[in-house]
Amino acid sequence: MTFTELFTTILTADKDTSRAAARTVRKFLYSSQSGREKYDGIKGIINDAPNAYTKISKDWCRENFVIAVSVIYYLHGHEYQPDFLFPWLLELLRDKNGYIRHAAVRMIQHELGPLTYHIRFPGKGRGLSGLSREDANEKLCLLEAALERLAAEFWNPAYKKCKYIQDLPSGTYKSVQLILSLLDEYCSEAP
Repeated sequence: MTFTELFTTILTADKDTSRAAARTVRKFLYSSQSGREKYDGIKGIINDAPNAYTKISKDWCRENFVIAVSVIYYLHGHEYQPDFLFPWLLELLRDKNGYIRHAAVRMIQHELGPLTYHIRFPGKGRGLSGLSREDANEKLCLLEAALERLAAEFWNPAYKKCKYIQDLPSGTYKSVQLILSLLDEYCSEAP
């Protein structure tokens, strides 16, 4: 079994088989099966994810696909281009399906660690993203601006009653706020 075979099943099988294959991705990733061939195809799957996603017509299949991608996302290998999927992930934050939004939140939050390394650990060099401070700051600013635009678009005056993010109703606004709060935490000055 390979990741490519699992994703083919997710995209082509019936609803129950597709769901089972999507849930098998995590088990397969952490299984004791050894060898590099196990990981063959991951970069291709992730690189093609936005394109493959646009071709999916069934809601349940889109959900299974995004959940499975979110499991292997951290293996994408784009150290010098950590934001390559941000346009797609920001699109996913708009989805009505909470599982898809949650997967997008997890994938974006995964990128925040390496992108903010130079802020959290000043003087330690380029950090995990491999980007210069200027490039990482630029990507962070662009991401924050995009998230702020999404937050403004999905703002509802009823949200003023909510004191904490966890009190917000599920939706795009809450998903965006979860990312912004982690971004703020990572970018704030150390005590």
